Amino acid sequence: MTAKRPLYATVLMYLALASYLIFLGFPLLWLLSASFKSTRELNSLAVNLIPQQWDFGNYIAALERQNLITAAGNSMLVSIVTMIVAVLLSMPMAYALARLKGRLRAAGTVWILVSQVFPTILIIIPLFLVLRSLQLNDTLFGLILVYVTFTMPFTLWMLQGYVAAIPPELEEAAEMDGAGRFTILRTVILPLLVPGLVATAMFTFVSAWNEFFLALVLIQSPELYTLPIALRSFLGAEGQTQLGPLAAGAILATIPSLIIFGILQKKLTGGMLAGAVKG
Repeated sequence: MTAKRPLYATVLMYLALASYLIFLGFPLLWLLSASFKSTRELNSLAVNLIPQQWDFGNYIAALERQNLITAAGNSMLVSIVTMIVAVLLSMPMAYALARLKGRLRAAGTVWILVSQVFPTILIIIPLFLVLRSLQLNDTLFGLILVYVTFTMPFTLWMLQGYVAAIPPELEEAAEMDGAGRFTILRTVILPLLVPGLVATAMFTFVSAWNEFFLALVLIQSPELYTLPIALRSFLGAEGQTQLGPLAAGAILATIPSLIIFGILQKKLTGGMLAGAVKG
């Protein structure tokens, strides 16, 4: 029989949780508030979360001026293709890395970790020259190739943790029942790996969706801009930032990620917990 928690402990626990949620959500609330404020109110020194006059023109301006819908379509295409390709390529490698023993596994693990140490700016110039020689510079296909390359170490590292959490005894039992290797992978491993695949795919999607620096360097044509690059256009020339439309555009850019997270939240949480059991 478990002891009943004191009332003050329960109150403190909920206060701590509420404080943490406010801390996390405050930037989004402030951004949402700014998206409905007029330019005059944004430029004033008044600090208020609720707008004095609700101005919906910022959203209209955000959609009309910088062609955000086209940029959102480009971001969606790049993010979804990057997510699918990175996860499909990482899955067999993650399985091999999780089940291999000895120096090869150790070398693979070390290389994955080392590849995450190098800063992006260190390799951006060689990357730009390689893409230009392949005539893939300033193309969405070239940007997808770069994103897949950059996200694969992370997806591989995540997935190998989820595979390692699946007991090898399940495969041995299926093998004793006469199942072949492909059947074991399809009927035993893959169903248990679904939460991990969903979690990994989500983080890969968000990484590609929010990426700014590589797209800024590799994409020059305005019709190929991704959403972060299109939002940068609101900064304007000579430091004249259009705060209202920029805040409205940022809110619109956040909506797809929130919708996908909301739909897949249960599988995402399950996948994170499963991966935390054994890495």
